[in-house]
Amino acid sequence: MFVQSSNLLLSSLSAECRDALLANCTAVPLPIKTPLYDANRTPVYAYFMTSGIASVVASTQSGATVEVGVIGHEGIVGSFHILGPAPVSTVSFIQLEGTGLKIPLIELRKAFRSSEEIRDRILEFIQEQALTVSQIAGCNRFHEFDQRLARWLLMAQDRTKSSVLNFTQEFLAMMLGAQRTTVTSVAGGLQERGLIEYRRGHVRILDRERLEAAACDCYQITKQLHANLYKRAVPDCAISLHA
Repeated sequence: MFVQSSNLLLSSLSAECRDALLANCTAVPLPIKTPLYDANRTPVYAYFMTSGIASVVASTQSGATVEVGVIGHEGIVGSFHILGPAPVSTVSFIQLEGTGLKIPLIELRKAFRSSEEIRDRILEFIQEQALTVSQIAGCNRFHEFDQRLARWLLMAQDRTKSSVLNFTQEFLAMMLGAQRTTVTSVAGGLQERGLIEYRRGHVRILDRERLEAAACDCYQITKQLHANLYKRAVPDCAISLHA
């Protein structure tokens, strides 16, 4: 089976480095709720996302959870695990079903250590993720639920390039760190303003320009971080492999 990759990190690499990584990759479907890594455990695999969205989620001892990061086709899930021995306290799983290229973490770590080009690109992505996580942490503390939901929907659309997003109330509540009733109220408010159409598990963005205006300024900051990734990437680079 041939699988075409739209992963921007891979596309930004030279053919030689890209092929070296792809030689150890396997194309896999990623259904919703697929676990990608657990808290404080070193995963066996990392994942180059090619479609869909992976959530990075923090939790407390009381069981409260909140999303602190999203990863789409711009990056790789598991990148923090190759930096050193410190345990990673977040978890990651698929929030919007998609596809990915699975690579053994040990092989990714070897490539990271042996190739300056691969190392530089992965570190660039990690830096973008760290800055985005910091921004979202502040956003979750200081901004209102409607601003945060608008920001998150825009971030999701940037990564999926789709105006229709299929998310359950459970996921949206986790993203906001709120009750489901709060999600219903906040999403309903955006719907009444004509910005989105919201039904259980389905969100359609109707007016992106006004949705951007409704979002907090954290969106523009994270949007710029996302847009500046891999400025030297090879345009429209298509990757195929046997899986």
